[in-house]
Parts: sequence; structure tokens; C-alpha cells
Amino acid sequence: MRFLITGGAGFIGSALANYLVREGHHVRVLDDLSAGCDPARLDPRVLFTRGDVKDVPKLWTLLQKVDCVYHLAARVYVEQSVLYPREYNDVNVGGTVAVMEAMRDAGVKRVVLASSGAVYGEQAVQPVKETQPPNPQSPYAVSKIAAEYYVFTIGALWDIETVALRIFNAYGPGQQVPTSHPPVIPQFVKQALSGGSLVIFGDGTQTRDFVYIDDVVEAMVAAATASDVNRTIINIGSGRELSINELVKKVEQATGREVHPLYNAGQSGGVSRLVADISLARRKLGFKPKTDIDRGLRLLLEKDPQFRVAAKT
Repeated sequence: MRFLITGGAGFIGSALANYLVREGHHVRVLDDLSAGCDPARLDPRVLFTRGDVKDVPKLWTLLQKVDCVYHLAARVYVEQSVLYPREYNDVNVGGTVAVMEAMRDAGVKRVVLASSGAVYGEQAVQPVKETQPPNPQSPYAVSKIAAEYYVFTIGALWDIETVALRIFNAYGPGQQVPTSHPPVIPQFVKQALSGGSLVIFGDGTQTRDFVYIDDVVEAMVAAATASDVNRTIINIGSGRELSINELVKKVEQATGREVHPLYNAGQSGGVSRLVADISLARRKLGFKPKTDIDRGLRLLLEKDPQFRVAAKT
């Protein structure tokens, strides 16, 4: 098959692109590299183009003879979206509309949208099901809900098959650790290996659903060809709930280092609980996560060069 992956130089996008080309598919990637991504992580067989996801003429060129689009291009930091909601709307919503317009014009018939578990916000019922009303608590979450609506609506109007995967807290080798708003798992591992303290917002009892990158890629690959998924929202997570305090203990066990958590009660730790109900993913995609948090942390330490070197010192 022929694929275009927008945002394909990022953490999830590059893992997906490399997997697809290893399986013999033709893969094109569009990424503006604004998040500091390194296209060198991509397999040389991936056709990389640097550009803006809102550049419709460029999209027309890249979409020729494409069978399926994976739309991952987005701004992704919740805290940053609070400060810059206009930018998040421009990229996450405007970019999605541009992709759908270009797909319509090029005659591409399926798109897989990377949405987010963040759209659920605070929910009284856990694990969260796709049928529960979203409760967005950041402009980022709002932008993802809007993107879902645009994808489904334009898809229905122009006979494009559409599926949205609400991905929960993905982690694994190759994930960036930016100085501001770093993802929790690589940040905790980095701090543990360097002997630094772990800063925990809130009291650490808040829970999340951490899903290993290979499992996410497996779900995305299945979504490209699955039947009976048109205009369907599907949760992609591990289906397991883990508190931040429990994660600290897991990081200690994996790294063999004692860590020193510092609690910042003055800053919110986000929603109190969030874990995915993945029964629909099992039925629709044959999805079955293979990597639990203990094995995932071991693989992170073994496969990610930045942590592999640090672990030996």
C-alpha cells in the first residue's frame, strides 16, 4: 500500500513509518520539524518532505496514488496549549481541515486520525468508553475533538472512510524529552539515571494509562485496512491503570536507582483518573497490547541510546 503520514517525523509517526516500510509498503512523510524532530530517525526508504500540513498544494503532490493517510501532525503539549490556544487551533484544527480538503481533491479514500485520550477529561466512570461524553479541560483537548468532527463530517460528505484513534499515554524508545513539558515516563527515567529528584505535580495518586509504542503502531496498522470502522472512535491504551506514585516505584525497579520524589502541591496533576476501555479496539482491530509497563521500561532502557548510555554510568 501507499501511505502518507503527516507529522511522520515525530515519536509515533516515525515508529509507524519505519514499521510500514519494513513490511514493504511505500511511505511518504510530511513534517515541518517544528517540534525538534530528527528526520534521520526515519528509515532511508521513507520519502521525507519538510513542509506545513496546511500547505494544500504540497499535500496534493504527496497524496497522488496514496491509499491511506495517517494524520498525526499536531501541536501536542497540554500546558502549552493553555498559553497558545490560537496556535493549537490553527495547526490541530486548520491542519486537519487542509488534509481532508486535499484528500477529497486527490481522491484518497481512507484516513486514520491520531486523536487523544485527553478529550475525556475528568470522568466519573472508569475505564472510559468511547460513548462517554468528552469533557475537555485544555485547548489541546478541544482541538482534538474538533479535528474528529471535521474528519467525520468531511469524510461523510465526500465518501472518505474515517477512523479516529484516541491514543492514551504512549511511551517508548525515541521519545523526546524537551526541557519544557516533557512526557512523564522518559522524564522520570532521565532523572532517575542522573540522580536528580522527580518532581510530581499534585499528590501522585492521579492515574494514567501508559501504552508502549509498539502496541500503538500495531493498532494504527490494523486501522488502515480494518472493515466496519468508518466514522468510528476507538480507544488505544493498555487498559491498565497506574498511579504516578506507582510509576515512580516501577522506574526505581527498572533503573536500579533510588529516586527522590518532590511533590509540588501547588500545581495540579491533571485529571484524577484516566484509563482506557479497549474492548472496542479488541473487537474492531484485533488489538491486544503485548507490553506491560515493567517490560516497556526495560525495553526503553535497552533500546533508547540516551538511556542505554546513562544506565551504564
